[in-house]
Formats: sequence, C-alpha cells, structure tokens
Amino acid sequence: MAATSWTPQLSNREGPIYLSIADALAEDIANGRLTEGVRLPTQRKLADDLGIDFTTVSRAYSEARSRGLIEGKVGQGTYVRSKRGARPPQQPSGVVDMSMNLPPRFHDPSLEQRMWDGVKELQQQGLDLLLRYQEPGGIMEDRNVAASFLSSRLPGISPDRVVVASGGQGALHAILSVLTEPGDVVCAEELTYPGFRSIASHLRLKLAAVAMDDQGLVPDAFAQVCREAKPKALYCMPTLHNPTTRTLPVHRRHDLVNVARTYGVPIIEDDAYSALVPAPPPPLAALLPEAVYHVASLSKCLSPALRVAYVAVPEGRTHRVANAIRASASIVSPLTSALASQWIETGVADIVRGEIVKETVKRLDAVKALLPFDVESSPGGFHVWLKVPEPWTRGELVSRLRSIGIGIVASDAFAIGSAPEAIRLALGAPVNLEELTRALGVMSDLLAQQPAFSTMVV
Repeated sequence: MAATSWTPQLSNREGPIYLSIADALAEDIANGRLTEGVRLPTQRKLADDLGIDFTTVSRAYSEARSRGLIEGKVGQGTYVRSKRGARPPQQPSGVVDMSMNLPPRFHDPSLEQRMWDGVKELQQQGLDLLLRYQEPGGIMEDRNVAASFLSSRLPGISPDRVVVASGGQGALHAILSVLTEPGDVVCAEELTYPGFRSIASHLRLKLAAVAMDDQGLVPDAFAQVCREAKPKALYCMPTLHNPTTRTLPVHRRHDLVNVARTYGVPIIEDDAYSALVPAPPPPLAALLPEAVYHVASLSKCLSPALRVAYVAVPEGRTHRVANAIRASASIVSPLTSALASQWIETGVADIVRGEIVKETVKRLDAVKALLPFDVESSPGGFHVWLKVPEPWTRGELVSRLRSIGIGIVASDAFAIGSAPEAIRLALGAPVNLEELTRALGVMSDLLAQQPAFSTMVV
C-alpha cells in the first residue's frame, strides 16, 4: 500500500511540535480522515514536508505509538493501528502505587527507539538464538560482556569468575542453594530486601538479624552473630541499602570483611544500585574476592524486563553456581542475555543509565521540596526512607494512604525482628514526575494533620 500524503495541521496548536503532531494524528483518526491500516509518510518525508528536523518527527511517532495510535512493521513502514489492537494511552489513573521499586521512566523517544532497535538486531543471530539451549551461567560471549560491565567496580575480573543469572532473585536463590542446607542460619541486616526473606523462607533457612545504625550494618554486631549463631553466610546491601538508602563507609567495609575472614563466613553482596551512585565506595568483592559473591542486577540501572544479573563468584565456584542455576531455571533466557549484551556493547546501556539518573535527581528534588519530614535519601537512589512522625503510626499511615489511592510499603516488609515506625517510598513507580508530585503533596498534607482528623470513618 502506498503511503498516504497526510500532513498534520499545526498552525493553531500550542506546545511542543512533536506533541502537536501526535495530537493531530489522534484527531484525524478520530474524525475518520485516517482509517486503520493506512500507511503513514516516512519520518524523513514528513519532516521535509513540514520543514522541521527528523528528530522531532521521530519523537512524534514514538508518542503516537505509546498512545496506541500507530504501529511499525519491520521493512514496511508505519501504519494506523487497528482499533482492536490499540491500547489506551498510559495516563495517571488516580491510584499511585509507590510500593514497587522500579527505575523511573524517562522521556526520550529516540533512545526508546534505539532500545527497541536492539531487539530487531538480534534477528542477525538467526535460529541458533531461538531454537537452541545455552549453557547454564551464560555463554562465553555474554560472560565477556558481563566481565567488562563489572570491571569498573571489580578491576581485572575474569569471565571465568562471572555467571549470568536470571535476575537478582535468581542469582540469590542459586548462591544460597550452594552455600546452605535447610535449617542453616544466614544473617542479614535487621532491615533487608523482602525478596531475600522470601528465598530464605523457601529454602527453610533461619534468619539472624545484624544491627544497623545511621551508617548501615555494624561490623561488631556481625561478629557477635558469628560467635553466637555460626551463620553459613551474610547477605547484605552495602551500597544504597534497600530500604534505608544508607551506604557503608569504606572503613566499615574493611572491618566487615575482616570479621568475615576471621569467622570463615562467605558474603553475598547485593549490588543492585551502585551503577547509579556517583563515586561509590569499593565493593566488598574487591576487598575479599575469595569469599564474596557479588550480585549486580541490571533491573535498577537498565531494565527490570531483562531479568539478567551478573554474578562475580570466588575462584573455583563458578561451576557450582551454574549447576544451581541449571537445577532451578535450566538456563538464563538467551534472548534477554543477548539483548543485555547488545545494549551494553553499543553504548545504549550507558545512555539509559544516564537518563535514569537524571530523572531520579528530579524526583529526589521533589521529595526534598514537598516532604518536610525526617526522610533518608541518597544520590542515585529512587527510593527514600521516611520515619513516620508522631502521633502517626506506620499502620495508620499505610491504611489511610491506601484509602485515598496511594500505595506505600511499611517497615514490616523489611524487618527480620522488630519493625521501626517507618515507610519506604518508591519514587520510580509513578508514571511521571507530575503524578509523583501530586502523591507527595497529598502525603505531606496528610502528615501535617492529626490521624483522628484525617479519617471519615463513622
């Protein structure tokens, strides 16, 4: 089908040109000027017809695609999408779920297109990528990329010490399967990642809490747990801790690995966030490579959809971790592993990471401006830890916010022992900065009231 000669009418429109083009496209579809299946002009032709730059049209088509108005067919062009296949545009719903800790969305249609172009480029690998199993722990090509990705944090890391796992959760499950047996004790910070608690419960492990202070895990408290409970491993998140956002100072990292060395306790280092942190301290794996399992998930710094994590394993333990992956997941998805490698090698990953960091800065600034309470945050982190002000309690606050359409997580989800009066806010989950700002404003107003005055229960 030949492309239509459609040209949008922009003379009476205000705002960015790319949004005006997308709006005009939506109107012409609604009034029947453009019908489903009609082929649109190429981006280059439309840019020439309108006398604007190609990038503006590319952003307009990307915006229209996100609204479900058009679709691209590889090698054929761009078409008006059928109503049956169209999806409604993603708009703020009135319900703001700040419970899931996701990287914030950025608005860069050209970068988004480059990410999708990476998917198309995988076609060059043919049926071998689609119809063959790969070895557990990743093929050597992906492990080479993983080693390169980790090298800025772990200089000199060899691909022979790297395993590709099915996300951070899959990596933690595999490592704990290697290090423990049912009934063993594993210790962790007294506030810890809920996913780790879930795995420990599934593997029938006992958890021992290690005390924290305002700098993070306390090494002397770890030593005490080692003496009393004889744990088989320590799980910790020393950089941009979830949920408190604390980062362990360098001197404490040395103290911590010295305790681990003294008592012969291996460490599982969850390093999900350091790729987003400016000038992070050296990882524990750089200080004690013979006993630290370093897990670098791509979910926070690149994309949760990949389900890929790179694991630096102590010398001689790679096959054991790979075999644990074989037993639980068979293999890591070859498609997502290949896409992660493609994004990293072409530089797309670095650009995406930069956009996530820039959007995170905006959202942290919104917190500082709108929540005048005791909030812990850290550069690069898109979650914050709010200490619930009296006379509110965490339970009252969570319940009241849920009733008005805002979802948050109370400290109970993270606590191994007693839970403090605190909540975690995930800043990346709201669709955009405006939705986050609205939610923070509602929250601030609510916290400024007395709990009894904020309820309509009769």
